[in-house]
Parts: sequence; structure tokens; C-alpha cells
Amino acid sequence: MKMMCPMGGHFFIKDLLFVEVKQPKTYEEQVSIIEDKGFIVTNRAECINFLHQANYYRLSAYFLPFRREDKTYLPGIPLKRIQRIYEFDQRLRALMFEVIEEIELYLRTQFAYYSGHKYGPLGYLDSSNFSQRHDPFTFTQKIQQCISENQRTLVVTHHQTKYEGKFPIWVIIEFFSVGMLSYFYSDLLSQDQKALAKEMYQTAPVCLKSWLRCLTDLRNRCAHYSRLYFWTFSAIPQIPKKVNFQADRTLFSQILTLKFLYPNALKWNSRILAELEAMMEEFHEDVSLSHIGFPSNWSNLLTA
Repeated sequence: MKMMCPMGGHFFIKDLLFVEVKQPKTYEEQVSIIEDKGFIVTNRAECINFLHQANYYRLSAYFLPFRREDKTYLPGIPLKRIQRIYEFDQRLRALMFEVIEEIELYLRTQFAYYSGHKYGPLGYLDSSNFSQRHDPFTFTQKIQQCISENQRTLVVTHHQTKYEGKFPIWVIIEFFSVGMLSYFYSDLLSQDQKALAKEMYQTAPVCLKSWLRCLTDLRNRCAHYSRLYFWTFSAIPQIPKKVNFQADRTLFSQILTLKFLYPNALKWNSRILAELEAMMEEFHEDVSLSHIGFPSNWSNLLTA
């Protein structure tokens, strides 16, 4: 079997066998590597048990906040602290994903309702209902991909047989990813972007578009169980003028975006924010606010 190499030629899979790569390490060897980096392991058996559950390569990313510029590590950091940060990240990711799910459902509902009532059930297929930046060919491909990926569902088979494969906006949008929802909104006519942004969030399209980009990035990381702690995100959200905060690429800015997008202020304060506050209190000895971009007044900023 052959594959393309980065320079445009070919190489055979067997050739990879001669490439120098790191060899697998036993759990005992992994513990020794952790100790050699300067982390304090007080119980090797517990550490090995943890490594059975968390891939060392995955865990090692949580060492990064404690790495110096010369790639050595701050001495005397207990491995237990790394494990606690790992657990915090895991629980925070679960909470964020729950929030994102509710936002995603709200966005689908509002976008479908607006488009369906203004342009009809199939108006989303008419390129004249979108801005000049809209690429109907690419959009159609994305729609077909949505259908193909869900072709065995009852919804798709029903519309294929009874309605000749025609899917009203309120049906097809259920298969849209967050990224597709962001793409859909950013291609709408300016007047429709303004109407939706104002109706849904009392904000401007420039803010909503940036929030949707942030939401897409955060959602993908949560869905793939990727690290949130000490992570630099790709997008910086637009912050409304009434909010006194300078956004950046850290985790806090992304969570603040979720507050802006969340459709239920009462539930956000009583359920989401309350759980986040409890989590931050539980892990306060191990989690550093600077590692995740949390300002000292983070709770006030996140209050809806």
C-alpha cells in the first residue's frame, strides 16, 4: 500500500517501519519519566492505576502550565495536583457540553422558525435569500452531506420516499452541526442577520457571528474530550460595550460567550453558574485562575 508523502511523491507503508520513533513505555517507566520531570509522585501504585485510565500522552499536556521557557518544569509540583486539574477539566467539559447542547437546540429552533416563515420551507435552497458571499454549490454539498450521514434515520427515509427528498428547513436543520449553523447565519442577508441577532440576543450581527465561531471551536473540543485547561482558543469573541471585559483566547472568554448565547438567564444563574462556582471552590487549591483566564471578578461577569 502506498501513500502520498508531503513533497508530492509516494512512499510505501513498509517504509514507515524504518522511521525512528519513540518506543512504547511500560506504566512503571512512565512513572519514572514523570518523576524525572520533577513532579512529586507519593504513591507509585496509585499513579500507575491512574495511567491505566488516562493515556500518558494525554496526561502530559496537563504538565504544560508548569513548564518553563527552557522546557524544564517547575520543581516540587505534586502529581496529585495534575490529577486534580485533569479531573476538573473533565467535569468542566461535561458541564460546558450540557450548556452547548441547549444553545445548539435554541439556535436551530430560532433559525428554522425565522427562515421558514420568511422564505418558506425550502427557501434555504434559494441562493437569492443569502448574501453575495454565499456559495450555493458548497452549501448544497454540505446539505447533501447532512442527508448522507443520516440516511438510515426514519426522518430521512420518510422524506426521501414521501417528499422526493425535499426537506423543510425545520427538518434539515436538525442535522446541522454548530459549525453549519454558524455558516448558515454568516451567509444570511444583512437584514436577516440583524433581525435574528436583535430578536434572539439584543445584540449586533458582528457579536453573534463571533460568538458562533467561538461556540463551534469549544463544542468541537468538548465533543472530542480535548483539553480546555490552559488551552489557547482560535477565536476571540466580540464583547458587548456594556460588559467591562477585554476578551482573549483563554477559556474564560469562551465561557463568557456561552453566557451571552444561553437562552435562559434564570437557569444559567441558578444551575450553570452555581455548579461552576461550586466546582471552582472544590478545586481552588489546585486550579490556577491565570491558567484559564479567569479574572478576580469572574463570578460577577458570568452572572446573567
